[in-house]
Amino acid sequence: MAVTKKIPARLCLGCQQQHPKKELVRIVRSPEGEFSVDMTGKKAGRGAYICNNKECLEKAFKSHGLDRSFKSKIDKIGRASCRER
Repeated sequence: MAVTKKIPARLCLGCQQQHPKKELVRIVRSPEGEFSVDMTGKKAGRGAYICNNKECLEKAFKSHGLDRSFKSKIDKIGRASCRER
């Protein structure tokens, strides 16, 4: 009997769809409060997942999904760094 490996899935904060973790981009709030894009998924801090397209990122900003996920407001500098990716 072959054992199938479970593929981790995460919810995109923009489109609210579940996708495999490797297809999504992780946005991280570091313990110092700085926001950055984590392509590897290994940075320390609280993370939220977004599809790798601008539409989902803008939807997440508009619905304040990232603010709720991080339990804090994202300032203009943090938003700009997320958009640069």
